[in-house]
Amino acid sequence: MSDLLHDALPGHEVNLVFARGLSLSALTSGLRELNREPLAEGEADGWVWAVHDMVNDELEDWENVDYRRVCPQGAEVVVFVTEPCSAKAHGPSFDYLRDGAYTLSFSFEDLCSRVGENPDYMSAELLAANLIGPESECTRWETEEGHDCYEEHDFDREERIAGAIAKCFGLPSPPLAPAVTAR
Repeated sequence: MSDLLHDALPGHEVNLVFARGLSLSALTSGLRELNREPLAEGEADGWVWAVHDMVNDELEDWENVDYRRVCPQGAEVVVFVTEPCSAKAHGPSFDYLRDGAYTLSFSFEDLCSRVGENPDYMSAELLAANLIGPESECTRWETEEGHDCYEEHDFDREERIAGAIAKCFGLPSPPLAPAVTAR
């Protein structure tokens, strides 16, 4: 997912925000109030979405965005933080908010450390995608010389996680429009 957004928005480290139960104008104005100007936005499959810079360098605002302010009662917000700290090579992270509360959050690097009001909210989907649970860890490297877990089956892990999230929430799949372009 981060590669797709890099190609569409070169030079930007971005978050992708989906919302349901909000209008597109409410989402984008809410992001602006949080000092995050949308770079691209749209509507698809019952969701509104916006892409914004992860940080606001002009204001020296490098803090994580508190999306509770754009998630009123009756709304849902799904956030992909594509590069939580690219300089330190951290993987993407995910947040799901409902009615203004963080229901589920996790780093793509550690799916076993899920937090929020319901950290097991999408455990069934992660288990079905073989991303958590007893079958999710490869042990072939212990017995097979030269086995490379990354090359064999972990190279697409981020895409499989994003796919499980998209399936769980019925999110529109990128590309979200014929061409996502920066304003």
